[in-house]
Amino acid sequence: MLAPRCGVDGVDGPARGAQYSTVLNKTRGRPRGNPETKARIAEAARELFREHGYKGTTVRAIAATAGVDSALISYHFGSKQGLFGQSLNLLCLESTALDQALPGDQAGLADRLLTAVTTLWDATAPTENRIALQDDDTMRAFRGYLESELLVRIAEFLGGPDATERATAAVGVIGGLIFTRYLNPIRPIAALPSAEVQRIFGPALRAALHARARQR
Repeated sequence: MLAPRCGVDGVDGPARGAQYSTVLNKTRGRPRGNPETKARIAEAARELFREHGYKGTTVRAIAATAGVDSALISYHFGSKQGLFGQSLNLLCLESTALDQALPGDQAGLADRLLTAVTTLWDATAPTENRIALQDDDTMRAFRGYLESELLVRIAEFLGGPDATERATAAVGVIGGLIFTRYLNPIRPIAALPSAEVQRIFGPALRAALHARARQR
């Protein structure tokens, strides 16, 4: 297992200065697209995500473990989400599809989210999905992503009363679709064209997203 496990807070004073000096010396004069650097970051991220989950792993901790500047994570992977997807071979999470799905009118949110799911997951090889399903640590990290990233982002976008409850229901629909179409496919759902996914799952997702706030 790689160390340190979390952050760089355990390194201070001269040691921290020496560490940062080493990082700068390692990166100075090298092209920012160095594939060895990218591989080292991915390996460090894989270990940390599998041990601490999505929420418990910080970009700073990954950079410290890989011995690189945190800016290189953004350069190579775009975001923590992109690094999560690549390092755990959940390639469906690599892109900025979530960022692109959220902005816009609330009425069209369900369609945008379903489009993002089908576009990304349909492009992922079934063998990669099966490998992910068989790895308990990977699936635990993926569940952490759904809870601490997707659910939170949807709730923030919805706002208002019961936003977290509505986002929870929405992630339940999305997670159910991902599981039954991709990770552990049920044949009738896996065989649906993407347009049919929109038609069949759209009403349930819209109902979850736009449920009336309950009286307190």
